[in-house]
Amino acid sequence: MDGTLLFQSLVLGVLLGGLYAILAAGLTLYFGVMRVVMIAHAAFVILAAYLAWWFHRETGLDPLFSMVLTVPLFFVIGVLIQRVLITRLRPATLTMMSVLLTFAIALLIEGLLGLFWSGTQRRVQLSYSGDNFEFFGARIAVVKLIAFGLAVLSLALLFLLMKKTRFGLALRATIQHREAAQLVGIRTDWVAGIGFGIGLATAAIGGTALSLDATIYPSLHWSWIGPLMAIIVVGGLGSIPGTAIAALVLGVGQSLLQVELGTTWAQTLFYVALFLTLMLRPQGFFGGRLAQRF
Repeated sequence: MDGTLLFQSLVLGVLLGGLYAILAAGLTLYFGVMRVVMIAHAAFVILAAYLAWWFHRETGLDPLFSMVLTVPLFFVIGVLIQRVLITRLRPATLTMMSVLLTFAIALLIEGLLGLFWSGTQRRVQLSYSGDNFEFFGARIAVVKLIAFGLAVLSLALLFLLMKKTRFGLALRATIQHREAAQLVGIRTDWVAGIGFGIGLATAAIGGTALSLDATIYPSLHWSWIGPLMAIIVVGGLGSIPGTAIAALVLGVGQSLLQVELGTTWAQTLFYVALFLTLMLRPQGFFGGRLAQRF
């Protein structure tokens, strides 16, 4: 691998890592707030990508404008899922039963996508889809840069929400110790519902970003859920900065391995990292004491 190809792979890896980070951020919130294994998160990502594609087809507008509708819609759906379905699960078996419940939701979404839009592969065609520019010898696609910028902006807003607002303080308290948060007067059920809604809203953002540069089909979500789960485990359950760092590291690693091994084998990096993390540091590399509760 020469220097130009190495730099190209590094740049593409960072851009891919940014997309992974926003897609995995919602999973981190589900785990942290509710101890819920949200298998359906990737299915909602693909649903958002389909809605962006459909919005562009019907209106002719840039699919990014679809987020005006999908982000609040997914937020409301997330709150409803937590309040109507998740809260009905018994606390003793919450994590295990959430896998089955959200697996069923993922199958439902996949079936509905196939029903309404068939199993035909879809792709958004934009005026700038083929545009790129050079950056110190590396060719960067405009759509990848837009997706990365969207991911960075969303993560920054999420970080500010968590660190600089009273709701963020309540959410972090609920993540760190739910019972203690209740003792100081925090309405943890309300906080959990809003947190779940925010997590699903990130799926709308990530799905829209994905639609700019990916061919989509109803079952695509199964190829995403494994890497996203690996990222949140490596980064540390409940740690959004840890998730972002793990996403960037694994994204760069995958991009470098693709040159030598191809796309299929390069993705095994996520599962190798998952196994090594569980063996060497089960709480994740940035999770601290929080992850030991799960």
